Amino acid sequence: ASLLPSLAYVRSIVIPSGMGRIKTFLLVAAIAIIPTIAVWAPFYLRTEKLWSIPLPVNGMQTVVANYDGPLYIVVAKTLYNKEAIVKNFSFDLPYEYYAAHFPLYPLTIRVISMVSGYVWGTLIATLLAAIFAHYYFYRFALDMTKKEHLAVWLTMIFAVMPARWLIVRSVGSPEPLFVGAIIACLFHARKKQYLLAGLFGAIAAMTKSPGILLLPALLISILLPRFKEIVTTHNMGKFIKSLHISSIAVFLIPMGLLAVFALYQVQFGTFFAYFNSGDNIHLFFPPFQIFNFSQPWVGTHWLEEIIFIYLIIALGLSRLIAQKEWLLAWFVGIFFGVILFVSHRDVLRYALPTIPFVILAFRDQLVKREFVFVMLLLIIPIYLFSIVFIVNNVMPIGDWTPLL
Repeated sequence: ASLLPSLAYVRSIVIPSGMGRIKTFLLVAAIAIIPTIAVWAPFYLRTEKLWSIPLPVNGMQTVVANYDGPLYIVVAKTLYNKEAIVKNFSFDLPYEYYAAHFPLYPLTIRVISMVSGYVWGTLIATLLAAIFAHYYFYRFALDMTKKEHLAVWLTMIFAVMPARWLIVRSVGSPEPLFVGAIIACLFHARKKQYLLAGLFGAIAAMTKSPGILLLPALLISILLPRFKEIVTTHNMGKFIKSLHISSIAVFLIPMGLLAVFALYQVQFGTFFAYFNSGDNIHLFFPPFQIFNFSQPWVGTHWLEEIIFIYLIIALGLSRLIAQKEWLLAWFVGIFFGVILFVSHRDVLRYALPTIPFVILAFRDQLVKREFVFVMLLLIIPIYLFSIVFIVNNVMPIGDWTPLL
């Protein structure tokens, strides 16, 4: 009922007893990088067909052109300067639209571009962020399983599931940095290391706006267990003393978001530019509007798999509650509650921050022998879906010169 013996054997080779942090990091980095290299390979090699699927022969241009990678290059090159955007980039988008693309990921592109240029810098920035996300996931898995080989196996699962995660970390995308910062934030908050939790939470909030949802999850997990001090003793002083003084650092999270809005005040002339960026906030009332095929970002009635996405996340949440992982349960619960109001065909991309914790919630099942065989079966469709998605999710770019 445990992992295949061969996995334990591989572990004994690649993770010897007492393995240092550097070797651990290199192993996790390899787990993060290898699937992405496999996704890039047919594009880099200009393969005309893969598994009888026709592919474009534009090389890595196809990968870089995936939504919204080129738009993040625009932000990286211009830092929201209106004149530079209007003069140099011909995308048929209003200037205000770029406020929907938060600055931290483009800043990483800008730094890396000093060595690699902006096009490769976009992919390298994503790849480095993916390594960061997988390393913190490994640490989380190790903390919860107490066994290195199980943590490695769970990290290998996270590296390819869901396929949408493999896709966003193979193209220009802020999701790896965003998800990695969330994992790191909750990892340190679970250990009551609130300064680090606040710093990583601020990174998440400066990468994508839903990062602010970390704040209520952390506040509830900190305050709720101690409310009994007020209920039973009515002693506010004792309640305050029961709190970790360092927990105030969680307010770095909204400060990160405010820093983004302050930048927007300077560049766009309005503190609330994000909310004026156009059709980018896909929250609608009542919930489940994603099943309204007439919604502009839905446009189809082929939506049954959305129910399975809800099901898997809800089951993961219920397991976290049963395991009394209250911090993770609060975050997944709050994030999932918001997701129910998202009306967008690509809802799984919005739900990606919950996936690491759903995997950890099911850790006892995922390390069983049976699931190893399931993974061997699924790896092919995961790979093929990733390739096909990238092929069909390309922005039209007539002139690459301004992006170089």
